[in-house]
Amino acid sequence: MSVINKEELKELYDKDFPLWAEINLELLKEKAYELVDWENLLEEIEDMARSDLKACISHLAVILEHLYKWDNFKELAGGEAAGMGWIKSVENSRRRINTLFKNYPSLSSKLPCELHRAWNHAIDNLIEWLDENGYKPENFRIPETCPYTYEEAMTRDLRKELKP
Repeated sequence: MSVINKEELKELYDKDFPLWAEINLELLKEKAYELVDWENLLEEIEDMARSDLKACISHLAVILEHLYKWDNFKELAGGEAAGMGWIKSVENSRRRINTLFKNYPSLSSKLPCELHRAWNHAIDNLIEWLDENGYKPENFRIPETCPYTYEEAMTRDLRKELKP
């Protein structure tokens, strides 16, 4: 490994991330802790820890968005037949969340605390959907507070709500 000082290593973080990571790995293996770019390394570890939670939040946002569409825009979209895509999306998102929970069990206790964040993403998606379909989002009162509980988002069976 070429000799590099701490400041050069910090600059490398923005210029050549793979090389920055490789050098920090070598420094850690060599126990040259005083040369490690700790500030950026800790930030990267924190981002890694959050990435799977972000994925769960994203899937939960899809669930909330499609529950809300089912409850409020089914007729606007063409009835239950159009809503089948939403049902499948809810089921797929739940499956993906449960897979992440199997792989990373600690996420199952963190995701319920992120309902508000997921709802904010769902609101953005709902506004975009309304706009794309020729409706003025401001004509619809989408609540700022999530109208669903975490439990409902994860367990409500929309298929049971289909008309026979």
